[in-house]
Amino acid sequence: MATDSTVPVIVLADLTKRYGSGEAEHTVLDGLNLTIEKGEFIAIMGPSGCGKTTLLNILGLLDRADEGDYFLDGRSVDAMTSARMARIRSSQIGFVFQSFNLVSRLTVIENVALPLTYQGVSKTKRLQAASKMLSTFHLSEREYYMPWQLSGGQTQRVAIARALVNNPSIVLADEPTGNLDSRSSHVIMEELADIHARGNTIIMVTHNPDLTSYATRVIRMNDGKIDSDSAAPRPKKPKTAPKKALGKIRKSARIAKKKVKEEATA
Repeated sequence: MATDSTVPVIVLADLTKRYGSGEAEHTVLDGLNLTIEKGEFIAIMGPSGCGKTTLLNILGLLDRADEGDYFLDGRSVDAMTSARMARIRSSQIGFVFQSFNLVSRLTVIENVALPLTYQGVSKTKRLQAASKMLSTFHLSEREYYMPWQLSGGQTQRVAIARALVNNPSIVLADEPTGNLDSRSSHVIMEELADIHARGNTIIMVTHNPDLTSYATRVIRMNDGKIDSDSAAPRPKKPKTAPKKALGKIRKSARIAKKKVKEEATA
């Protein structure tokens, strides 16, 4: 699908999604409106059950809304056939899941190459592309490992490599650090920040407010609606000490160093 930089990547108008029927009917998305421009890094937050994952599934063409309009690069998704949506998923959208979703019987390199299989790429070319992507994430030595032989952080990096192997313009991440420790989470978020810096549009669902520092925009949802939508606060730069204070610090350091030397030779 050719993209026009002047057209928003995503436009949602009065999007509604329901599950169940009759007295058991539950509205998950309730007339939601949203516009996302190319190259944004969106963090979507909100309590469990507010519709975040359902929204992500609709954006990724894994589900359809019951009412409203979804325009992807200016084209109506409602008018697309299932086959057309599948082609877009395989070529334009990359998915990163909290549960990793690697295929346990496939090696790391085969998992990363999997999206290219659906595009009809030859085995040799898709393994070459997967190997190149894994090297980007410093995982070349793990190419022929099985998923169960990896750490949590390595597994998630493999999942991100798989999401990017088809060179998607949109990356959808559902709680990408939810199962990771703080160190691995930092590594994964730095990887996503690097991907965003290359021009990709990233839409991330998260419960962790600390991760919003990586985003350019934070959307908070509640009861199937957007509760707030604002630019992400940028971290403040640390203040540098005045020159006079630095001079005192350096002088104190010299005196202390001289004293230690004198005591050592006494």
